[in-house]
Amino acid sequence: MMTSVDPDLIRIIADPLRLQIVQLLARETLCTIHLVEETGARQTNLSNHLRVLREAGVVETEPCGRFTYYKLRPEVLTALAEQFTALADSARTTIDTSRKRPCP
Repeated sequence: MMTSVDPDLIRIIADPLRLQIVQLLARETLCTIHLVEETGARQTNLSNHLRVLREAGVVETEPCGRFTYYKLRPEVLTALAEQFTALADSARTTIDTSRKRPCP
């Protein structure tokens, strides 16, 4: 059985600013103003990264008056972690049984 990991989600989270946003949102729900202060990124740049994270389902929005708060969807990260765990388990099985493909 082939174990797969979502390459699109890895690419999305691997961006340094998006990873920083994910790490900040893992601690608390923040609005764009807070994220600008914490990251030092320009608001337009930050909004673009938040859009990518939102479209990927990594974060969700919560309107609050004229502000928009962002919160992390931990189940998305849990699913990605489970994919890596399955990949590691597959590798352990291969190592344990010394399975290898014969050379022609």
